[in-house]
Amino acid sequence: MSNIDRAGTFTLGDRNVKRLGYGAMQLAGKGVFGPPKDRDAAVAVLREAVAAGVDHIDTSDFYGPHVTNQIIRDALHPYPDDLVIVTKIGAMRGTDGSWNPAFSAEQLTQAVHDNLRNLGLDAMDVVNLRIMFDVHGPVEGSIEEPLTVLAELQRKGLVRHIGLSNVTPAQVTEGQGIAKIVCVQNQYNLAHRQDDAMIDDLARDGIAYVPFFPLGGFSPLQSSILSDVAQRLDATPMQVALAWLLRRAPNILLIPGTSSVGHLRENLAAAELQLSDTMMAELESVAGIRSA
Repeated sequence: MSNIDRAGTFTLGDRNVKRLGYGAMQLAGKGVFGPPKDRDAAVAVLREAVAAGVDHIDTSDFYGPHVTNQIIRDALHPYPDDLVIVTKIGAMRGTDGSWNPAFSAEQLTQAVHDNLRNLGLDAMDVVNLRIMFDVHGPVEGSIEEPLTVLAELQRKGLVRHIGLSNVTPAQVTEGQGIAKIVCVQNQYNLAHRQDDAMIDDLARDGIAYVPFFPLGGFSPLQSSILSDVAQRLDATPMQVALAWLLRRAPNILLIPGTSSVGHLRENLAAAELQLSDTMMAELESVAGIRSA
C-alpha cells in the first residue's frame, strides 16, 4: 500500500479517486501568471505525483493562462486511464494578472474548448463553475445563467460532470436544481471553517468537497497549537493540517499544490499520520471551535 492509499477514496463523478490529489496552480509563474522559472521541474513534479499514485489533478486554463494545462499535457499525455483531471471556468486573467469574471455564454464555451485543446482531451472529466461575484469569497446571487450554459456543454458531450466553486449553500441548492453537482470547491482549512455545515450536508448526499488553500494559500497557516501537535508526531505543521482535513470528513478530497518534488512527497506523506482524538480536539481550537 502506498502512502496515499492509506487516506482512502471517495466518489468524484462516476469515478472513485484517492483522497489525496494534486493541485497544479503553483506550476505557473509568480502570481499564477506566466510561465514557471523551471519548466522541467514542473514536469518532474507532475510525473512524480502520478508515479506516487495520485489519480486526481486539479487545474484551470486561467492558470498562466494556458501555461499549467500545457505543462500537464507535456508531462502526462497520453494520460493514465485512472487519472481524473478537473478544471474550472468562470474567470479570465487581465494583462496585468488580475482575476476577472468571465460568465457570458461565449466566454464559458471558449473556456471549455481552451481547456480541452491545451490538455489534449475530447471531454473534461469534471468542470467546476467558479462563481466570481467576488474574487475573495462567496457572495449570494443567482448562478442559473452561467450554470445553464455549462449544463448545455455537458449535454453536448464536452463535459462529463459539473461542480461548483466559490459558492454559498444557497447557490449549491440552486445549482442542484439545474444540473447534477458532483463536487464543491471552496476555501477551507484548519483556520477557515465557514463551510463546516456545508461539508456535512454534502457528505450525506455523497458529494465531494474539495478545499482550496488547504494549507492557507498565500498566507500559510501558522499556529503554536499546530506546531506543537506536529512536533509530537515528528511531522511538519502542514502535514498535520492535511491530516486534520482527511479526518474532518470522508468526502473531503485534498489537492495541495507545490512546484517542488520534495514538498509533494511531504504532502502525500500526510496520509500516514494518525491524529488522536485529543489532538483533533486541540486542533479544533485553532479556529476557536470546540470539538463536539
